[in-house]
Amino acid sequence: MAKVNEEARKKYFEHIAPYKKIISELDDKESRIEAILKGNDAGEPYKRLSLAEDHLTMVSYYLVMNSLSVSLLGVKNENALNDARKTCYRTIIQLEKVFTNLVDVPFGDYEDALKATASFPETQRYDLIRKAGFSIALVRDAFGENSRWKWSFVELDARLATVAKNCLNLKTLVQGMDPRAEHYRERIEFFNLARRMLQSSADGYRLKYEVSTKRMDDFRVAISYLGALQRLSLLLGRQQEAANLKKKIDIWKERMETDHINSEKASIQKKMSGGGQR
Repeated sequence: MAKVNEEARKKYFEHIAPYKKIISELDDKESRIEAILKGNDAGEPYKRLSLAEDHLTMVSYYLVMNSLSVSLLGVKNENALNDARKTCYRTIIQLEKVFTNLVDVPFGDYEDALKATASFPETQRYDLIRKAGFSIALVRDAFGENSRWKWSFVELDARLATVAKNCLNLKTLVQGMDPRAEHYRERIEFFNLARRMLQSSADGYRLKYEVSTKRMDDFRVAISYLGALQRLSLLLGRQQEAANLKKKIDIWKERMETDHINSEKASIQKKMSGGGQR
């Protein structure tokens, strides 16, 4: 790595000073709001939505700081990128506190959370999910393909997919699919986005299992996202689509069970082999 010119370094820190100041102010704001939320606050969901927006603003500033580092110093600002990644998690955590992190469950299990944000319009929910997804994608791209945080972004994407699904009011969704309904186009886009995110999350966790961890809990998470997708298909009466997903879920479960049995056998054989050597 080339040595960074001291004059360029000074110029860089002058450029990023305003962004660091704003980030610090937003951190202080979060601390004040979290202190308020330790008590009972009827406006808690909306305050948390505001914090989520603030975190996305912080992510954008961290990305600008990295871009300036690349252009002025010729190197990535790994600290800024990692702070951006962590702040993406902070965004998701706030959204989960509002809309829950429940994946393959009936709508009734998280309906109350959606009711608590009744005055937060559907179109704004859609915009917030898209904005969060875009921010995560920008941070992932800034790290690059060979980042050690590859699987961290699979988790981030999946957790956002859960929130996106939980933002959908499944009680009013079907009638809202009428082309004459207000915001029909945005509603269809939101629904299709949530479906793509759920499918991508299932595939991402399955890939994580196959090429990285071999952990059964990753496989189970992958299956749970297929289950959530199947629930949406059933809701809309897409019986063939739901049947295909059910078939896929059964195949994945069978594969998971086979892998588990083979893993147990290999573990027993290894122990027996080790015992014989002693």
